Amino acid sequence: MAESGRRHCYRIDLRWTGNRGPGTVSYRGYSRDHVISAPGKHEIAGASDPAFLGDAARWNPEEMLVASLAACHQLWYLHLCAAAGIHVMVYEDHAVGEMEEIAESGGCFVSVELRPRVTVPQGSDLRLAEDLHEEAHAKCFIANSVNFPVTCVPVIAAG
Repeated sequence: MAESGRRHCYRIDLRWTGNRGPGTVSYRGYSRDHVISAPGKHEIAGASDPAFLGDAARWNPEEMLVASLAACHQLWYLHLCAAAGIHVMVYEDHAVGEMEEIAESGGCFVSVELRPRVTVPQGSDLRLAEDLHEEAHAKCFIANSVNFPVTCVPVIAAG
């Protein structure tokens, strides 16, 4: 378990790769492409959402925020299941985030819904497997850091 008051620092490198020559001389004159990296890790090809002139083949910050929430929840859930004797065989999530554009401020997320689908062996305590999602949500570092609702709608199956 984590000790209270401990701090962790996370560093990444971000490099804009979208200069088409004249830089940001005009809004449509540059690419939103960038690369996110950290020592010893694979690079992440990023851009803005296609609605904001980004490349749909690259990850955008909004997708990464939703992915961070889903991954944090998953990691806590798997930890709690292991500690409680729930054997998770399959875990997948099809999370959805909703962002609203606001003319004055740019925009903000209004909600994220996590939709984890978990498979446990026949004879498992399905109620406990479902209840542990609430505890995982309460402990999720990322969900505890955002100012919009994050909900979790789990489906537990024995198989």
